[in-house]
Amino acid sequence: MEHSLLVWLLPTLALVIGVVVGFALARLLPNAAPSNTQRQLDDIQQRFDTYQNEVVTHFNSTASLVRKLTQSYQDVQDHLADGANRLALDELTRQRLLASLHAEAAHGPRDRLTPPKDAEVPRDYAPKVPNSPGMLDESYGLKR
Repeated sequence: MEHSLLVWLLPTLALVIGVVVGFALARLLPNAAPSNTQRQLDDIQQRFDTYQNEVVTHFNSTASLVRKLTQSYQDVQDHLADGANRLALDELTRQRLLASLHAEAAHGPRDRLTPPKDAEVPRDYAPKVPNSPGMLDESYGLKR
């Protein structure tokens, strides 16, 4: 009986001592493993913040360039209208030049082409003629 008690007591005692030592080590050394993970997390956060700043800067620059492009387009339109007013030989030519300038600006971007509504979908088989054998019929393709 004493031997049986010793067989159960020693492993139980070792388990309790292992849990206590493990708990004490985890409390005393909490910064050993998490510091590397925390550094990685901080690095990833810093890279993400940098990326977000770059995206914001990119779109701000794009908006500024589009505004400049729009202004340049307007300047070209004004220059052409001024040239048409100054350089046209007669009033009829001047009116036609100005009308073409304004018509082009009023249309804006062209509409996309749309496919016709009644277009039939292509088939990957030959259609069967009424009152004739189909391709799976035994007599298909045989001359009588």
